[in-house]
Amino acid sequence: MNDIRFPNLGIVLKNVPDGITIFGFEIKFYGIIIALGFLFAYIIVAKEAKRTGQKDEDYLDLILWLIIPAIVGARLYYVLFRWDDYFGGGRSFKDTLIGVINLRNGGLAIYGGLILGFTVAVIFCKKKALKFTLVADTAVMGILVGQILGRWGNFFNREAFGEYTDSLFAMCLPAGRVSSGSITETMAANLKSFDGIEWISVHPTFLYESLWNVALLILIFIYRKHKKFDGELALLYAWGYGLGRVWIEGLRTDSLYFFNTGLRTSQLLAALCVLIASVAIVVIRLKVVGKSLGSPK
Repeated sequence: MNDIRFPNLGIVLKNVPDGITIFGFEIKFYGIIIALGFLFAYIIVAKEAKRTGQKDEDYLDLILWLIIPAIVGARLYYVLFRWDDYFGGGRSFKDTLIGVINLRNGGLAIYGGLILGFTVAVIFCKKKALKFTLVADTAVMGILVGQILGRWGNFFNREAFGEYTDSLFAMCLPAGRVSSGSITETMAANLKSFDGIEWISVHPTFLYESLWNVALLILIFIYRKHKKFDGELALLYAWGYGLGRVWIEGLRTDSLYFFNTGLRTSQLLAALCVLIASVAIVVIRLKVVGKSLGSPK
């Protein structure tokens, strides 16, 4: 049973696969969507680069620099905070290595990709003698496009959902179609029945985050012509995405935890991003206003 339901919206999506098979080789939609994310990200940033007098080919180079490090960073972050899943239980070196590099079942964390991607971008800008803050302002639009699309990979994988809900946007998945470890006691106590099959009813947190990012992208597009300093759009992204992630991460049941503290890693990082971005925007704007008032008329 591959159906996905949104019963309170009257939506039933029939036979939703998680990939396609070409010449006997299965290709996951997750990977296809990530590739499309990079493609559409480049299209967006190239247009923005032209609008702001930059060279669009610099952003093609940047994308090529970033593709592998971003994926590696996203994977390493996920593995680091799921350490026991890969290195515990007396696993052999071969099994551990295969588990770490196997991306076919998902297991990427956006913050890991952003952290390593940020590092690579700083090196790239230094090597190319580009202004990092201007590049960051341009790149965040592409990042958001990639995130908006990327969350739909979670949809096809039936992952990154939240706790039980029967709200308007509740998403129902066949209980036998998701990992038993993803089904909480609350979900199990509130199973629904359709066509003689038991379904879990959960928050579609992938959808919440995708829509939140759409709203943030629109905000940045509207504001970009009114920014007061280079780097402001990047800070606005850090603030806006962090704010949404603090809320959405709290709904999820598959969060990565900060080692044995019981604290959600991505929620902590998101809150830190909101705090740092808020302070930075206020401080830099005050400096800009101060310089403007102090300049000769």
